[in-house]
Amino acid sequence: MIAVANLQYGWTLFVHPLHDKFGWSLASIQTAFTIFIVAETWLVPFEGWVVDRFGPKFVVAAGGLAVAAAWTLNSVAGSLLLLYLGAALGGVGAGAVYGTCVGNAVRWFPDRRGLAAGLTVAGFGAGSALSIIPIQNVIATHGFESAFLWFGLAQGLIVFVTAWALRAPPQERAVAMPSPVAQSVRDFGPSKVLRSRIFWLLYFMFILVYSGGLMATAQIAPIARDFKVADVPVSLLGLTLPALTFAITLDRVMNGLTRPFCGWISDHIGRENTLFIAFLLEGAGIWALWVYGQDPLLFVVLGGIAFFAWGETASLFPAICTDTFGTKYATTNAALLYTAKGVASLLIPLASFYVAETGSWREVFLAAALFNVLAAFLALAVLKPLRLQNTGR
Repeated sequence: MIAVANLQYGWTLFVHPLHDKFGWSLASIQTAFTIFIVAETWLVPFEGWVVDRFGPKFVVAAGGLAVAAAWTLNSVAGSLLLLYLGAALGGVGAGAVYGTCVGNAVRWFPDRRGLAAGLTVAGFGAGSALSIIPIQNVIATHGFESAFLWFGLAQGLIVFVTAWALRAPPQERAVAMPSPVAQSVRDFGPSKVLRSRIFWLLYFMFILVYSGGLMATAQIAPIARDFKVADVPVSLLGLTLPALTFAITLDRVMNGLTRPFCGWISDHIGRENTLFIAFLLEGAGIWALWVYGQDPLLFVVLGGIAFFAWGETASLFPAICTDTFGTKYATTNAALLYTAKGVASLLIPLASFYVAETGSWREVFLAAALFNVLAAFLALAVLKPLRLQNTGR
């Protein structure tokens, strides 16, 4: 999970170097990010189906090969078509790793499902934190092409080698165990899940929350430049770094820490209650980032808060999906829900086009904040009663 994190969270570092070299519009470059997310998410149900039947090793190993091929292709891409092809390959590889690891985690530890999923996806959320500065240094000294090539090969190799240590839990381990969280005693296959009102409610909430988080992930560098804070030195926690470098690094750390932390909390106070608190915090953080983000220090701090509130979705959504629909088809069902991330990514180019036309991020930030407030309301007012009825508790 750590080894594939840069494909999503390190992407923003390459946007302006690509623009400067080829003159492609930022919206055209960010279309590659959308293609990556779509490929990462919409093929995961098929990959999950393979994992549920044949185990995790081969799927993740193939994902490692795709990850290496993706950034290798990006390193020589002289056209948008090749850049998009690299993005698609990277999405397939990252999705194979992500979907398999999360599905495995929620099956291995049914009594602490939130914490298990959170620890697993923390690798994806915080995995790029230590490599942000090295990637920036390679881009500055050797060019973005070298950064794509060297890091792509290294990341793919790590995934391929570690894949062979994975294994699925024995069936008796995957059954529901006593838990303070409402869990179904039945296993629902994918066809039944797709006919469930709860699934589509979760899907809608996923889109609402992830659209804002993905916007911040993909656009944090352009936002920092538009706010004129990107290169301003910021001193915090005994460190002094340019605001953009500091923000990206802190965002990844906070995005990783929140996943096991909120997963652990949800194991004790319930998934819906945790979602409600986190979504409200994210909505407030996104709006505050727009209002106060022109200050370099506040840009760094408020960005960290927004990412802390957003990151927990990666642990809570697969956990609540498995709580609701059982463990037998956990990888496939969680993968079906994960495709909502692909739908949310379609809003990224729209945000870029809108800002290019209007010159303002205001409406983009406002929409993201309101989406989170709506999702918070749905978590308590609609999702919680439906789940209690579904599980008989």
